[in-house]
Amino acid sequence: MICGNIQKDAVFQNVINATPNNLDFLIASPPCQGMSVAGKNRTIEQMYSDNRNFLIFRVIEFVKIRKPRFILIENVPAFLKLKLPFNGDVLNIIEILRLELGGYYEMDSAVYDVADYGVAQRRTRTLIKLYRKGMIWGSAEKVARKTVREVIGDLPSLEAGEKSDIKWHFARKHSKSHIECMRYTPTGQSAIENIVHYPKKENGERVRAYKTTFRRMYWDEPAPTITIRNDAISSQLNVHPGRLKKDGTYSDARVLTPLELMLLSSLPADWNIPDSTPELLIRKCIGECIPPLFIKQIVDKIQR
Repeated sequence: MICGNIQKDAVFQNVINATPNNLDFLIASPPCQGMSVAGKNRTIEQMYSDNRNFLIFRVIEFVKIRKPRFILIENVPAFLKLKLPFNGDVLNIIEILRLELGGYYEMDSAVYDVADYGVAQRRTRTLIKLYRKGMIWGSAEKVARKTVREVIGDLPSLEAGEKSDIKWHFARKHSKSHIECMRYTPTGQSAIENIVHYPKKENGERVRAYKTTFRRMYWDEPAPTITIRNDAISSQLNVHPGRLKKDGTYSDARVLTPLELMLLSSLPADWNIPDSTPELLIRKCIGECIPPLFIKQIVDKIQR
């Protein structure tokens, strides 16, 4: 692993030097925060001022030097709409790639929802496939969508702060006020809509927020997109679906456990993470990850 900013020539050269001349496959996933809807950038001016949005040019430079047989470029859906200054013009990513690499590579691009490829989570990503002329990279076929219930429904119920005997299946602690309003929130609903038990400020005033916050997931649908703020009840679509109890309240008034997040991202239950790994680091990595089963479905269609 080489850690560093590849926009710095010395770091980029280290990457080149560490790469074999005969390269089969390259996956490039430049940071997407500069284009993400959840990111801070909103205007064209802000997009241009964010150097992360220009990392694609280092990818092109690398490809010209090492000429891998197959290339997979991954990013957010907005990636295909991004226009960048190039040779005195303003072009989108596909136009730039065709001009720079079209003589050597075939190219396919599309926006995918990983839920269509065996992952129990809705997450849209742009994939650009490049492969040397004369080679074949077929298209992955969609499969039936998996649900939250299918993937995590058999795990033991937990309330905030509780632990189980299963590795990484433990519940975060939450404020009493958040727990209370979620106990009265049905599966698939937001506590923002509750008549009595709704999120309150310290002075007792009702919290005004989007209905995607303080919201439970549905059991019988794929999970919503897992974000890096999957630790907070007040963030978007993070709360366990819950189960109706005899007293009329709902169980599992909490965000998902690390294990539940892993499984909904198609990561293995026995993923060998060091025991000392901070919980929030695991949560952040999962919030930024591309579900591996989805990538496997795409790459399996390569024909050598």
